[in-house]
Amino acid sequence: MKRRVVVTGVGVISPIGNDAATLWSNLVNGVSGVDKITAFNADDLPVQIAAEVKGFDASQYINPKEAKRMDVVTQFGVAASEQAIRDSGLPDSNIDLERIGVIVGSGIGGIQTFERNHATLLNKGRRFISPLFIPMMIPDIIPGQIAINHGFMGPNYSVTSACATSSHAIGIAMRHILCGDADVIITGGTEASITPLAVAGFTNMKALSKRNNEPQKASRPFELRRDGFVMGEGAGIIVLEELQHAVRRGANIYAELTGYGFSADAHHITAPHPEGKGAALAMEAAIRMSEIPKEDFGYINAHGTSTYFNDKFETLAMKSVFGQQAYKLNISSTKSMTGHMLGAAGAVELITLCLSLQHQIIPPTINYEEPDPDCDLCYTPNTAVEKTFTAGLSSNFGFGGHNAVIAAKIFES
Repeated sequence: MKRRVVVTGVGVISPIGNDAATLWSNLVNGVSGVDKITAFNADDLPVQIAAEVKGFDASQYINPKEAKRMDVVTQFGVAASEQAIRDSGLPDSNIDLERIGVIVGSGIGGIQTFERNHATLLNKGRRFISPLFIPMMIPDIIPGQIAINHGFMGPNYSVTSACATSSHAIGIAMRHILCGDADVIITGGTEASITPLAVAGFTNMKALSKRNNEPQKASRPFELRRDGFVMGEGAGIIVLEELQHAVRRGANIYAELTGYGFSADAHHITAPHPEGKGAALAMEAAIRMSEIPKEDFGYINAHGTSTYFNDKFETLAMKSVFGQQAYKLNISSTKSMTGHMLGAAGAVELITLCLSLQHQIIPPTINYEEPDPDCDLCYTPNTAVEKTFTAGLSSNFGFGGHNAVIAAKIFES
């Protein structure tokens, strides 16, 4: 019997909610998480805004002594994984720990630890560098820590592909389950890179919005006056499970994952392909693997970064894949509310797609005020809409030309 993969648990730490229910409520109501940066004094920077996580208390999920041994990126990932694992009901089930894996990525990793120890090296010398510097910084510690916490002994590693990171992690996890390598995989992504060095780096490459005086209107995907993305942070973690394994233990099922497409632009280190060719290849591959007719897809949670070229070329890609049907799709970029969560974006946006399928509601693209003639599809402007649909896509594309697309549908036994 062909194996099938379903979502049985979700966990979120985000700029608009530190659990999935709060995230969903704020998405549907068009709430922005963007504001002035509070993590450090950004007054001397051209960009002074970001979508920061608010009210996060690591002690709700992690022993305070252990939390001190983790970068914030790991704290976010562990916290979201605890939510997802509890949500899935795995702790109450009789499960084989050797058949449970963890594949969680980060686009940048423990940059807060890196910056802090680099300052120590310059100011005090090498003898004062923390012995935990390396394990706190490297991204693969995140899935390692989650596995240690629960004794999960299946496939375990990290994925890094910039903004496509967690979409790749989820797609790879899906394939492991389909191939029989594991029955359950905890997967997704985490990011905590709103730091002086990272903000300065993205600013100097002219990628970020400079709308400092109206931060909540700064992220405006597909809109004519968009001027760059807004950095976000947080984590999204999903419990993927082989269908029969989930059914046997009576798990709640959010949605079924049906396809995973991936490609390379092979064009430029940061700019997307000017015809959207790589993005289109990934979308086509995800749809082909799904074996779902294109006309059954009703929603795309787009990459939609609010940068001039991405939104224009992503629109071309969607038209290339769907033809005239592209104009019948609802498309939205929830980055308009969460900011761009970098390596965590794909997971949080796939969770959004699963909740959209469950509730039959499309969250909006906020701050959509003046249409761009080059972006002429339905981006679900400003207000959520109810819509009957059976399948959707979540698309994410990263620096380096990395493209990853996940397809999901309403679960039917």
